[in-house]
Amino acid sequence: MTSRISEGITVSVETYYQPDFSNPVNSEFTFAYRISIENNNAFPVKLLRRHWHICDSNGSLREVEGEGVVGVQPQINPGETYQYVSGCNLRSEIGKMYGTYLMENINNNKTFDALIPAFDMCAPFKLN
Repeated sequence: MTSRISEGITVSVETYYQPDFSNPVNSEFTFAYRISIENNNAFPVKLLRRHWHICDSNGSLREVEGEGVVGVQPQINPGETYQYVSGCNLRSEIGKMYGTYLMENINNNKTFDALIPAFDMCAPFKLN
């Protein structure tokens, strides 16, 4: 698990290779990731947007940006954790992702970026 704390928000990531949804012969590698977002602040926050940088070991870089995560804009109260699972397709066995969540302090409507730590995605057969 990889974690990072910024602006009072702890973002933790776990990754999983998905062999049933991958096709290495066609350079298709699918990964799932579980994100936990913990609000360590004294105020509630709302996750408004996400911005991802997706790096493939073949040199390609993609950016994905949009509202919320998995179709919702969750409110996370002080001391609470929001968790979701999503996925990423790569064209090589190894890659990484990192990014930001645009958060809103519900009490004063001010926005800030919570950093998503860089995390690796690696097909298990590449580890040997």
